[in-house]
Amino acid sequence: MATQVNKTSTPTRERQRGWRGRAKRAFATRFGPAPATLATVSLICLLIGLLYLALQIRTIFSDQLKQDYAGLVLDAVQRAEGARAVVGVWQQAPGESRRTAQGVRLARAELGQRLDSLAALVNASPIPSPRMPPATLAPDARLDAVDTWLATLSAFWRAQHDVDSADVRLRIAHVANLLIALAALLFCLLLAALGLYAKRNRQLVGQSQEFEQAALHDPMTGLPNRRKLFATLEEAADNWHAIAKGGGAATPPYRIAVLYVDLDGFKQINDSLGHRVGDEFLIAVSRRFRVSVRKGDVVARIGGDEFAVLVREFSKAAELGEIAQRLIACVVETDTQMGIGSVSASVGIASFPDLVDDYQRLVAAADEAMYHVKRSGKNSFAFAVPPE
Repeated sequence: MATQVNKTSTPTRERQRGWRGRAKRAFATRFGPAPATLATVSLICLLIGLLYLALQIRTIFSDQLKQDYAGLVLDAVQRAEGARAVVGVWQQAPGESRRTAQGVRLARAELGQRLDSLAALVNASPIPSPRMPPATLAPDARLDAVDTWLATLSAFWRAQHDVDSADVRLRIAHVANLLIALAALLFCLLLAALGLYAKRNRQLVGQSQEFEQAALHDPMTGLPNRRKLFATLEEAADNWHAIAKGGGAATPPYRIAVLYVDLDGFKQINDSLGHRVGDEFLIAVSRRFRVSVRKGDVVARIGGDEFAVLVREFSKAAELGEIAQRLIACVVETDTQMGIGSVSASVGIASFPDLVDDYQRLVAAADEAMYHVKRSGKNSFAFAVPPE
């Protein structure tokens, strides 16, 4: 490893804390109290609707009982009117025979029983209604008075029966409309819940991608970090082995390489110009590194002033030398542009499978080759030496 390592500076730590703060605020904004508020309001609406529905059903049962009671009274009135008609028939029978007198007496007794039953129903009515006067219940009550009261009770209770029937029909219609409204509300709530669920899933996916981006990339330069570099190297090696096994050839027609880059003289920037300038230098040189390599290659910052380039495919060693020269030129150009005049680069190169037979040792072998360059004068590149 290079001896001069740029530790994470104060501005970098501030950027990291700022990123974490923005992530927390974004998470709180996305998953704030809106779903809970919507659920609470919807629940209150449902409870109010169910309470109103219960009251309507209770009123329907009450009106139904009133309607049934009015029907009982009307039945009693009809029976009393039938008994009154029988009395009239016996009274109009010709002659004054004993049989006629007995028939009238029995008919009057039957009428009295019917009137007593009717009076019991009317007097026990749960609603205010005309009461039968005691005179109409006497055995010798005038029949015309009985007829008058029977007509009055029949008219009153028939009207009451019609009113109760209309109320029941009206309230049943209200209940039906309310059930339709509640069903529509539940359907809307279901759609809203599905929408919120889908939105939350999208937000979670975005949030996880942000966290993954932060876990696999350097927060200052935006380059992949050491973890991302090794994951990409393993993926490239797996592809190489898959081609080697399935292609029928001894080895694939390409190789994999890692270039290890260390900035010479970078510590003087931090010591003389400050960490802010050092960070700006690292950011600027990282941008140039990304532009200088090929599209399929990966540039990573693996610590301080150390970088690595993963070359997924190459066929000739001269290609790696050209890439190393471009990387060194990027450092020199950045140094010249910022007017520092003391920074260069040492590059170590290791390739698989020709120089290193185990891809997991590529980074370490390239690091060793970079140290050889530093000991030999810096500002150059060298290839790893194959094991004897």
